Amino acid sequence: MLPEDLSVDEAQISCRKSNHPDSVKTNLIHRLNRVEGQVRGIKGMIERDVYCDDIITQLSATQSALNSVANVLLDGHLKGCVKNRLAEGDEEVLDELLTTISKLIRK
Repeated sequence: MLPEDLSVDEAQISCRKSNHPDSVKTNLIHRLNRVEGQVRGIKGMIERDVYCDDIITQLSATQSALNSVANVLLDGHLKGCVKNRLAEGDEEVLDELLTTISKLIRK
């Protein structure tokens, strides 16, 4: 049975762990903190009835920041998780990688 706050996908993901160096984790956390601030700023802009084009510009910047986080994660995933699993003979990781890249492309 899953904890109430986890979906099936999250529960499946949570049983595997990544091993990011502390510097990468710190970098990702800083980037995500900035994104979180950007989202709060966008919410405030909407509450203040700021001009739509200005809000869209901020949304675009936030999406770009999230894409940057995804790129850092993908780089680490390829150079770490995927490389290690292939070295262990686990070619299933290639199908998983294709699915992951498809998810990123659909955005």
